[in-house]
Amino acid sequence: MAKVNVMFVCLGNICRSPLAEFVLKQKLEKAGLQDEVYVESCGTANYHVGENPDPRTISVARKNGITINHKGQQLKRQHFDIFDILLVMDDSNKTNALKIAGDATEFELYKMRDFDDVEKGADVIDPWFGDGKGFDICYDTLDRCCNNLITFLSDHDKMLK
Repeated sequence: MAKVNVMFVCLGNICRSPLAEFVLKQKLEKAGLQDEVYVESCGTANYHVGENPDPRTISVARKNGITINHKGQQLKRQHFDIFDILLVMDDSNKTNALKIAGDATEFELYKMRDFDDVEKGADVIDPWFGDGKGFDICYDTLDRCCNNLITFLSDHDKMLK
């Protein structure tokens, strides 16, 4: 598999996208693919640049055996030159990401739930305004989607050759 660069994108980069980043990293490591796919996450807004993820994000990750080591960053135009695939969490993230992309053309953009078996194409709920249950639902969604994403990335590699 050729090296593929993947960027997860949400609004603030403290809940959904860092959780997706570290769920995928754990799955890639278990599959022995950690050297084949580079993964980061960012937000379309600059609200939480340099901050740690929301404590509820860290808690739900820890509860599922995942350690998150992350500082919030904002999506920039140059990310579209570096990352092959960008995965947004909802339609608003998609709209904002495309505005930031400007004239960039060498990237693929998907909604995370394009890889979902349950509600294909739906938004990943933003758990920020809710309680811990929302973070559990978010984790379950991202976990499920990342399983299918790994298959997609393997097939994507075959298309690149």
